Order: sequence, then C-alpha cells, then structure tokens
Amino acid sequence: MNAIRSSRPNLQNLEHRRKVTQTKRLHRRHAQGAIVGETTAKLVVNVMLCAAAFTGLTKLWPYHSSQQTKLREVRAEVKLTEKRVKDLKEDFSRSFDPKQAKSVMQEQSYRVDPAQRQVVWQEPGIADEY
Repeated sequence: MNAIRSSRPNLQNLEHRRKVTQTKRLHRRHAQGAIVGETTAKLVVNVMLCAAAFTGLTKLWPYHSSQQTKLREVRAEVKLTEKRVKDLKEDFSRSFDPKQAKSVMQEQSYRVDPAQRQVVWQEPGIADEY
C-alpha cells in the first residue's frame, strides 16, 4: 500500500489525456464556429430586413403625405357642411313653428297681413306738394 510510485507517468495515460483534450478543443472550435456562423447569418438577415423596411417606408411616405392633405381638405369640408346643416335645421324648425307662421309667410311671399299697415317712405320735398 505504501509503495512508492514511479516518477515517470504512464505513457498510455498521457496519450489518452492528449486525445481527450484534442477532441475537446476540436469540439469547442466547431461549436464556436457554429455560433459565429449562426450569429453572422442572423445579422445578415436582420440587416436585409431593415433595408427592406426602410425602402418600403421611403416609397410609402409620399402616398401618406398626400392622404394627410386630402384628409385635411375633407375635414374642412365636413366643418362647413355641418354648419350649413345646422343652419338649415334651425330654419326648418322655424318654418313649422305655429307662432312664427305669419312672419315666415311674409318672408317667403309678397303677401302682407291685412291687419298690418304698409309704410311708404317719401322724400321730404315730395311730401310737401300733397
């Protein structure tokens, strides 16, 4: 049990260790090469996607700005039309109001209420002659 070991290492043991370390190194190189290749492929694909997206955006920008201009014009027309509709609704409700029927009839025709007297303006010089 307490035998003295030889100072020379076992040759088979050394060769086995060398083979194991060499295969580990090769395995690491292949693994690192695969990771580098995969990362490079990902970067290339992402750069191509970014370039395609940028190109698409530059082509769509003029269309977007023209659509925004048209939208502004339509909104302005809608505001004018809403005001006109509001005025027409007020006029419509006034036309069917029984309290204002006489005044509406006078505005829309030449007839005058018989109880109302007509005022005719004359120039001061003409009124003295009568």
